[in-house]
Amino acid sequence: MELPYQNLEQSELFLQVSKKVACFKNLKEQRDIFVKIVMEIFNIETASIFLNDKSSNELYTSLDYNNKTHELRFLNTEGIAGQVFTSNENLIVNNVSTDQRFNPAIDKKTGFTTHSILCMPIRTPGEEVIGVVELINKIDGDFNNNDVQLLEGIVSQVAISLQGAITVETLSATRRKEMDFLDVVINMTSELNLGNLLQKVMSEAVDMLSAERSTLFLNDEKTNELFARVAQGSGIGEIRFPNTIGIAGTVFQTSQTINIPYAYADLRFNPAFDKQTGYFTRSILCVPLINMDGKCIGVTQILNKHGGPFTEEDESRLRAFTAQIAIALENAKLFDDVQNMRNYNESILESMSSGVLTIDDNGTIITCNAAGLRILQGTQQIILGSDVNEIFQLNNHWIIDKIEKVEETQQADITMDGLLEFDSPYENLSVNVTVYPLISIDDEKLGYMLMLEDISVEKRTKATMARYMDPVLADQLLESGTNVLGGSSIESTVLFSDIRGFTTITEQLGAQGTVSLLNEYFTIMVDCIEQNNGMLDKFIGDAIMAVFGIPKPHEDDPDRALKTAISMLRRLEEWNITRIAQKKPAIDIGIGLNTGYVVSGNIGSPNRMDYTIIGDGVNLAARLESACKQYNAKILISENTKTQLQGSYRLRSVDDVIVKGKTKPVEVFEVLDFYSDAQIPHMMEVIGYFQEARKNYKNQQWEQSISLFNKVLKICPSDQLSDQYIKRCLAMQKEDPKEDWDGVWTMTSK
Repeated sequence: MELPYQNLEQSELFLQVSKKVACFKNLKEQRDIFVKIVMEIFNIETASIFLNDKSSNELYTSLDYNNKTHELRFLNTEGIAGQVFTSNENLIVNNVSTDQRFNPAIDKKTGFTTHSILCMPIRTPGEEVIGVVELINKIDGDFNNNDVQLLEGIVSQVAISLQGAITVETLSATRRKEMDFLDVVINMTSELNLGNLLQKVMSEAVDMLSAERSTLFLNDEKTNELFARVAQGSGIGEIRFPNTIGIAGTVFQTSQTINIPYAYADLRFNPAFDKQTGYFTRSILCVPLINMDGKCIGVTQILNKHGGPFTEEDESRLRAFTAQIAIALENAKLFDDVQNMRNYNESILESMSSGVLTIDDNGTIITCNAAGLRILQGTQQIILGSDVNEIFQLNNHWIIDKIEKVEETQQADITMDGLLEFDSPYENLSVNVTVYPLISIDDEKLGYMLMLEDISVEKRTKATMARYMDPVLADQLLESGTNVLGGSSIESTVLFSDIRGFTTITEQLGAQGTVSLLNEYFTIMVDCIEQNNGMLDKFIGDAIMAVFGIPKPHEDDPDRALKTAISMLRRLEEWNITRIAQKKPAIDIGIGLNTGYVVSGNIGSPNRMDYTIIGDGVNLAARLESACKQYNAKILISENTKTQLQGSYRLRSVDDVIVKGKTKPVEVFEVLDFYSDAQIPHMMEVIGYFQEARKNYKNQQWEQSISLFNKVLKICPSDQLSDQYIKRCLAMQKEDPKEDWDGVWTMTSK
């Protein structure tokens, strides 16, 4: 049977084959028709055309097997085809099983059995080798030189058409890549989520360069670290390292591309990471990520290109790719930073105990944190989007007035202890309200921020605490926590007062009457203490202990204490008038004051504590209060207090005493300011005579002293202290004390 091309003259044959192939513009179609023609001409089982890929230095062709078309690629130096391509010489192998250059793996993959091959380079008219053609398995014998000559003529004619088709296909592929590249860039620039964008960039880079892995590292300017978002378990994690180490660090610092064809042959590569992960790195391409300002903001690293090392074209494409997405990455990073800051701010707002509302310039509530919803007793559906006038109506409209004031002045406004009223009085809240103007960087009015601090619990706590401790201390505790309870040594003035004859009074009044008396009495006395900023330390039965200078000291604490003592006696006198009118017994008290260093602090056990003061300064004040009975005085103060008084008072020195438990004498003074002129007429004369009499007493001039004390009694017959001193002088005359007697009196009782 004769084949269509067997009886044609060679020149006519070459022309017809050339025309037949040239009819097709598609490279695959040209290859298919060429294979069909040569199979008829040479009576062979099949044929293949392998074209050279300059970008990867590979020979490639399409093979049909398993009902699919597969692309076959191998380096243009391998096998019989590689030998012919590199040597540019024809090759006949009539028994491939004896030729080491033959690769049987291809036969195993395709299921085809190769026996003989005629392989010839495909040369263009310019003598450029663009590939090779293989004739496989001649049916009626071996390939010979006649076959070579005939094939050379055919290939020389077909090469022109193949080169044209290759050019068209290359241009089409380039255009497709450009369009794909443009689509990728558009897709990237529209993504604002940094994590999603990084994943897309790495995925596209791998596909674009036909590589195994890709990682994009961005620089963290705060920590000078390169970081990448990577998949970890069911989430996304980060890997970080200093931006000065490794290949990525070198590229970032120099802004120069690094292309390493063989990683383990390069000293800059650290194989430790491969050992740790079990991954084998062959080739590396790392390019800087440069923004529009020429600043390096990170690097892109690609690993293991399929088919060989990364080429210069790969470098160019990756640089172009990263240049286009740099803006998108910066925008996404900025968006990520803004989102993180927003989440941070929202977390702060949600964790705040104060309510925070933002209101736009139209009066619409835009945001409200959880505390704000709780304070306003509403939900997001009710509060958000509502007009602020609807939320603060009727008795709460004063908040609108504050907002309008801020709108007018553009200055913050603060209201302390305002009242928010609700349907039930039990739900009313005490709040501190602050209104801030919101202004843009362009000085445009954006609206207002309203802060609501609920102080209801604090007020109730303070009111409760004030019943059991001094209100000043309660304030300090609420403001400073427990710090105020730490032990400290401080100079202060201590006041002790005690009711005279209290045991007899309680016997007369009984239990209920006694409690009623004390409550009424303590109310009056404590009011006097608080008016002068003293701190009530404790009640000791019917006694009162107060301190001035703790927890908050004043420059005139001794004066404050003395004014309190005088006020206590005057208020007591007024109260006694009422009691006598009600046929109740009058109350008499004694008060002792001393100024000195005391120890203040939280004293007690872990289960029960008391904030109080202790020390010699406290003890002396208690002794002076007790001495009031001995000296028939109402107020006695120590010389320590007297020397620090800033005001003028009517005082007289009553004695130099050594209190029980001490060895050093203390001069004691009686305060007479609470007496009226009717009670002690010519008070200054009384004080003058008394002081002169005391001087003679200390000098053992008994007669002169008695004479002066009698002058005091003539002016003020009720002055029991002068009468007491006359008796003391008479006793001393009989005893005739020694010359070293100093007039100091030793107290034998507390």
